Amino acid sequence: MSRTIRGLDAEQRRAERREQLLDTALNLFATNGYLGTSIEQICSTAYIGTKSFYELFSSREECYVALLRRTSERLQERMAGVATQAAGNERQEAPRLLATFVHELVDDPRITKVTFGMASGISEVAERQRRANRRWAAGFLEQLWDRYDGPPTGRDASDQRAVRHSVAIGLVGGLFDLISDWLLDANLKNQRQIETLIDDLTTFYITVRRGLTT
Repeated sequence: MSRTIRGLDAEQRRAERREQLLDTALNLFATNGYLGTSIEQICSTAYIGTKSFYELFSSREECYVALLRRTSERLQERMAGVATQAAGNERQEAPRLLATFVHELVDDPRITKVTFGMASGISEVAERQRRANRRWAAGFLEQLWDRYDGPPTGRDASDQRAVRHSVAIGLVGGLFDLISDWLLDANLKNQRQIETLIDDLTTFYITVRRGLTT
């Protein structure tokens, strides 16, 4: 049996170290950038030895991708919870869902920088995680559309499903690009600017949806 230290067994201590390293990496990546942050800096700041780091992550890249994945998982959980509580029609619920999406990504400037400021171009593995996040978001939209429009039916159901998927991928890409463009000049502490962003995203979403349903 593993020793218990501070009331934690070995697996719990390992999970605690992992979270501590990811929290520290988030701070350093946001402050210094990915290229300006070393494994040694992450470890010394977190007061965790490099041996423990390599027991959890094989490289700085893997640590960064794990951070992206953790951010995505938290966003997914939050969005799923809001969608479960949705009681109105799509036009009523879309602004609320988009507001949740935006606040989850921009309320913490560190997450904003790490997610939008450096995810692209780091590596193929990081890019695949970024694409996986977008595919999840597209799948989330497709589930919503099935709820409001009903699933595709008839002989061309598979073709309809393919069209929905393509539109969802494009819509998600557009939403992320609008946020990225907004961030170039945004003041993340200005709530009015954030509300304007949410309005712009809602208008874009509704416009794309109108084209899909006509």
